[in-house]
Amino acid sequence: MKRADVPRRMVVPSGRSTRRATTTVGAIAALASLVLTGCTAATDAAHRASPAAQTEATTAGEKLTYAQDLRISDAEQHLITVCMRKRGFRYREAKPLSLEESRPVGYVQDDVDWARSHGYGSRITAKEDRARLRNPNIAYHKSLSRSRQKAFDIAMDGGRDAVLLKSPTPSGGTITKQSGGCARQAEKMLYGDPAAWFRSDVAVRNLRPLYVGKLLGDEEFKSAVAAWSRCMNKAGHPFPDPDAARQSTREPSAQQTRAEEARTFANETRIAVADATCARSVSLRSIGERREAHYVGELTKKYGHALDAHLRMQRHALTVAERTVPART
Repeated sequence: MKRADVPRRMVVPSGRSTRRATTTVGAIAALASLVLTGCTAATDAAHRASPAAQTEATTAGEKLTYAQDLRISDAEQHLITVCMRKRGFRYREAKPLSLEESRPVGYVQDDVDWARSHGYGSRITAKEDRARLRNPNIAYHKSLSRSRQKAFDIAMDGGRDAVLLKSPTPSGGTITKQSGGCARQAEKMLYGDPAAWFRSDVAVRNLRPLYVGKLLGDEEFKSAVAAWSRCMNKAGHPFPDPDAARQSTREPSAQQTRAEEARTFANETRIAVADATCARSVSLRSIGERREAHYVGELTKKYGHALDAHLRMQRHALTVAERTVPART
């Protein structure tokens, strides 16, 4: 979300867009968006499990599934909506995608049925982009007088006088965020302490640069990628790694006719299905998850507190979300 384009935090449920994004070129950048660990990691068994079974797994120490994480985002949007309306402003929750469409697409995608229906998700991304551009909250904000726009911004996140949270990243940078208004109130209801949540979230979501190089050089993981590549070559798709396969389906953004778009999507789907089939046949996902967990484990001595706090607050947020909004279908 670009701050200059929309009122703060208005358009997309928090975290939604960035968790799907896989548009960065290059192996290191692609691996940085691996969907192998974290709140979006979920096995096929987890996808099929009942909500009660998923909750039981979570409370036993499992990381949240993408469906559970999405429910928290939906709850945050709902809480902001209720708060903004109480303060005299119109606000609509954004839920353009189904649960299936919201599934993250990372470096390893081994769900053949999903690939057969959605390829690498280009049509889903286009659908989400259209919804973002047509978001009624943007038009509503623009329709307000200057003074009401200022009041809207203050109601949303506290405006210029909001608390400015700052937190260092594991790699040495600093991330800041305004914390006030309805956005802060929603986070307080979900996580308990918005500042503590921000600190743990910044730490956990920025750990990958610390181990991605090791994972890229891991012999077992490289061997699995090589096996995937041999499988793809036999299927008529000679690519060295999953990122190269995905990038080959990306077309220029020029306007396409309906027939051209259909041909482009058919090609994307063929490659995505082969990709998922080969990933499954060589157990690329499970190997990647296991090796990633190994390198994350090496960081727990320094960042274990942040990881534990992050999961603990996520669990609390999920409990609140389950009382607040239905699961997305």
